[in-house]
Amino acid sequence: MSVWPRFLRRTPLGTEADRATFHTLHTASLASPALREGLTTTSAERSVKHLRALLGSPAVALTDTAGVLAWDGVGSHHTDQVPDLLRPVFEHGGTRTADSGDLACVDPTCPVRHAIATPLVVEERMVGALLAFAPQPTAGLLLATHEVARWVSGQLELAELDAQRTRAMEAEVRALRAQISPHFIYNSLGAIASFVRTDPDRARELLLEFADFTRYSFRSHGEFTTLAEELRSIERYLLLEQARFGDRLRVTLQIAPEVLPVTVPFLCIQPLAENAVRHGLEAAEGVGHLSIVARDLGQECVIEVEDNGVGEDPERVRRALAGDEALDSVGLGNVDARLRNAFGDDYGLVVETARGAGTKVTVRVPKFAPGVHA
Repeated sequence: MSVWPRFLRRTPLGTEADRATFHTLHTASLASPALREGLTTTSAERSVKHLRALLGSPAVALTDTAGVLAWDGVGSHHTDQVPDLLRPVFEHGGTRTADSGDLACVDPTCPVRHAIATPLVVEERMVGALLAFAPQPTAGLLLATHEVARWVSGQLELAELDAQRTRAMEAEVRALRAQISPHFIYNSLGAIASFVRTDPDRARELLLEFADFTRYSFRSHGEFTTLAEELRSIERYLLLEQARFGDRLRVTLQIAPEVLPVTVPFLCIQPLAENAVRHGLEAAEGVGHLSIVARDLGQECVIEVEDNGVGEDPERVRRALAGDEALDSVGLGNVDARLRNAFGDDYGLVVETARGAGTKVTVRVPKFAPGVHA
């Protein structure tokens, strides 16, 4: 008979201090997801009970600069008194205390007789306050409230950074949309018009492809998409370009089915195909060949966009990747920055090119990345 299970049951899980630390960290982890969404009524209601567990006080409130967002614990009839408690906090800063004179109550059993109010600060700006209520003042609760408020402020700062990052990504996508070549649009409509009389059915098909292409490119939701969706848009783009170039443009697609569901930043491959046509093949003599390959490499997906066009000066490419706006390059720096922001610096663009030697752009993305969803 094995004694291993009994040995495990009898072994204490660390010291009492270890268990207290684990409990505190676990409670903080329960409050963190809501706070990382910013200071709102919903996030306050989801987190305040965990903050009260951290402080061990009869009641806790979270506020913004206007008033109470959420209250947890006893004594919620004191909510109307909170604005008066907050006034000195927001006017003078720092932690403030209040006693029974500020918390008048007709209920003799109510434990809310003392309050500690500490501001929540994001980027040196007070956005709200954490209030802890107790029967009597203690130095321990004062210190704990101050420290928990600092931790909450840190979570709110991270939420603000997340929001700024999202706004920056949205701005970058808007900038990329603005760079979608106007002459591509004019040329596509011109090519469609050329078939209206000679081949009406093809003109209709191309017009539908153009509509679908612009609908995808200018969609208003989602920082990420699937590789399948991105490739579908590229196919529409290339169909329109082939209508213009005819036999001068040949396209090869080699896509591993396993990588089609992989999540990629929205409009991260399409600009590479447009660059290949505009800067690589349009100025080249003879037949231009564009190849797009997507391979499954275990934990990663590798996409290669290669053309046999005129190539480019490597120094010019370096400047484009650095975001030099003076260059007429559709989004290389934009795409590189968004890939790095989404997956880390190991996942930027790799560009191989030289004058007269064509261009090959390689994109690596992890098949699964925390927090990245189409």
